[in-house]
Amino acid sequence: MDIKDERIAEAVRQTMVIRPPRQLLDTFGITNIGYYMVTAPSYAEIDKKNNETVVRKGRVIANRPRVVTPYYLSRLEGFSSDARHYFDSLIQQHGPNTPGIYYTYRNEPGELTIIPDSMQLVVERINAEIERKRDPLMAIIKGKDDMWDVSLLKFIHQITSHSMKGNIAQMQSRGLLDIDSLGVPLEARLRIEEMFSKVNTGELEPRELKDELDRWELFEGYQDRFFALFNRTGAR
Repeated sequence: MDIKDERIAEAVRQTMVIRPPRQLLDTFGITNIGYYMVTAPSYAEIDKKNNETVVRKGRVIANRPRVVTPYYLSRLEGFSSDARHYFDSLIQQHGPNTPGIYYTYRNEPGELTIIPDSMQLVVERINAEIERKRDPLMAIIKGKDDMWDVSLLKFIHQITSHSMKGNIAQMQSRGLLDIDSLGVPLEARLRIEEMFSKVNTGELEPRELKDELDRWELFEGYQDRFFALFNRTGAR
């Protein structure tokens, strides 16, 4: 393990979710989770008398979970050769059309504040504020100052793991994991229909719909509808 890996592993070990959100990730919608990341300042390792706490406030936006297959993942762009090798191994182990849940997130960092108080006192005040506001989608995370984003990733991994069982059960109850003869999950078909509607109303660029159809190798079956959009909307 090199120095960078050791630093990441240490940041993960030091990360603790002090207060998790009271709600899990929504199966059929976007989940907007607020967080307070509390850390001891990096310079505290030098100045042992330091009694300050760094507080980073932000939000993690979890998009609606999607149903994908190993084959679909293998056609996504922006992944390294190592990642593509992993996708190939998934196809070999589980087959190209085994459905799985795909989560995507966006981090929106907010303000950073340095408070001249101990971490315990700061956490108590933040916790009291959350209780007062009765916000079920707020979290408090204790992390490592110089690698706080790694600490945030650990939090995201934890809430995803806790949400997955319920998300899968709800999708199964609606048949969204069912695979058709072309290896496409029902959820993906419905998502494509939703994308057609959004292109029609101008909420989505046609290129995004085209890319999604290409990933599933479905463009030929939808091309008449796709080109008809240009006649109705004048989309380019």
